[in-house]
Amino acid sequence: MLAAGIYTFDQVQIGDCLLTDWAKVTPQAIDSFAALTQDRFAIHLSDEGARAHGFDRRVAHGLLILSLVEGLKSTAPAQLDTFASLGWDWSFRAPVYAGDSIRASITVAAKRAAGAQRGMLTLSVSVENQDGTVVQQGQTRLMAQRASPT
Repeated sequence: MLAAGIYTFDQVQIGDCLLTDWAKVTPQAIDSFAALTQDRFAIHLSDEGARAHGFDRRVAHGLLILSLVEGLKSTAPAQLDTFASLGWDWSFRAPVYAGDSIRASITVAAKRAAGAQRGMLTLSVSVENQDGTVVQQGQTRLMAQRASPT
């Protein structure tokens, strides 16, 4: 597990891991995301709408959770000095309900230099809820800052 700090491309190795803090998924966050995106599917708006589609209670938008993961990653005690997202390969494995908490475990899966100033990191990400259930997972590719030349 990486210690607290900000790590450049050259400072991390394949297999290095970081763990984010927890984020609570509130009904207010779901409402705000629905208003922002205009995604007002019934499972996101009420317990009744969710139950009508086979869920126990109100479900957060999958993309809300992915967005929260981005925020958690950028505020984790250990952070990577990245500046551009190059894409996601992602799956939604289990619902995240209003009131759940999530956190992400992030592992450096691959790295490739892209010149003297940048490198590309591939990160494997696993998102779990408060019960330890993996609710989302996948990979993201990011451009990272390289260490300054000495």
